[in-house]
Amino acid sequence: MSLLKRFTNSPRALVVSYLLLIVISGFLYWVFEEGKHPGDAIWWAVVTASTVGYGDMYPETWAGRVLAGILISVMVLFVIPLITAHFASKLIVDNDAFQHEEQEEIKNQLREIRAIVARLDPAAATEARARLDAVADRTEHPGTP
Repeated sequence: MSLLKRFTNSPRALVVSYLLLIVISGFLYWVFEEGKHPGDAIWWAVVTASTVGYGDMYPETWAGRVLAGILISVMVLFVIPLITAHFASKLIVDNDAFQHEEQEEIKNQLREIRAIVARLDPAAATEARARLDAVADRTEHPGTP
């Protein structure tokens, strides 16, 4: 699963997979549709994958039509949503969120403060400990009130 996540989060991997999809589809179109020039086959793959479909070229064999259906489906159901999700995720990243190291530093500082509070007056220490526990809970579980 981590390989899939790494692959889908990489713009380079998405571009490479798109180009491979175009080249493989163009090659298969060229094989299935006899008499077509390889450059025309790549053009067909680009036009079909982009869902433009100019109509200047179209498959005439059943294998070519199945290929066109698969290519369109893969683009619409997988590639385009992955690209869109990648760019959308870049827009919604919270740059103000604490990093892991910052959270660990805050936890260490809270431990030091607890040690100081423990040496205080027992009555004041109980109240301060409760407040520190509340702060620690918010630090360990961000987003909870």
